[in-house]
Amino acid sequence: MLNWLKEDIACVFERDPAAQSVFEIITTYPGVHAVLIHRLSHRCWNAGFKWLARFIAHLARWLTGIEIHPGAVIGRRCFIDHGMGVVIGETAIIGDDCTLYHGVTLGGTTWNKGKRHPTLHNGVVIGAGAKVLGPIEIGAGARVGSNSVVLKPVPAGATVVGIPAHIVDSQAKKAELNEIASKIGFNAYGMTADMPDPIAHAINRMLDHIQVLDKQIATLQTAVNKAGIDCTETPICTLNGCEIEDSYKSDT
Repeated sequence: MLNWLKEDIACVFERDPAAQSVFEIITTYPGVHAVLIHRLSHRCWNAGFKWLARFIAHLARWLTGIEIHPGAVIGRRCFIDHGMGVVIGETAIIGDDCTLYHGVTLGGTTWNKGKRHPTLHNGVVIGAGAKVLGPIEIGAGARVGSNSVVLKPVPAGATVVGIPAHIVDSQAKKAELNEIASKIGFNAYGMTADMPDPIAHAINRMLDHIQVLDKQIATLQTAVNKAGIDCTETPICTLNGCEIEDSYKSDT
């Protein structure tokens, strides 16, 4: 137990540059307090003292603002930064070296008994306000961006953002993120400043494709005119009853 406490304190120094001393961490970090108290309530839960375990968890919630069900399984070196508003459900499983920020919910999507909360593998970072719902797995080293809502499994090493969450990092970007992560240990809040936007990327690809089609149509129109067929008018199509020009004029 003492070794676990030492590891919990050491991981705070690794992931929070604001940490000044061991005494400060032990006395003023609610995330550390919540994890320590959970280890006691979890032992009581496994020993069959269900009410006592729930009462201890209730006291921890009142003291720290972090609600962890005593049935949840939390691995080593789990760091809950800031912590206020974090909710971890009964069947949630958190691996080693995971980081959770304030407002995170590891919740369920059903009232049925059994496994109904997420499983976080080693090294996962869940950004502030993110909701991970259902009996899904978040792969090792995955990142969940702030305020995302994750409803489907996330592969190892991926970064997801949005509502519902979707993968945003390409293979090239993943290599860059891994290089940054190797320097600082993790991506704070599961985000980076230059993270790509998959929706904007998709729209840009569509516009590029439309521009290529325009060039092909212009080439075809020239060839048809050379063949003696008059094809000079811009074709008109209708969309939902409204006439629009079937052409795309790019400013680029």
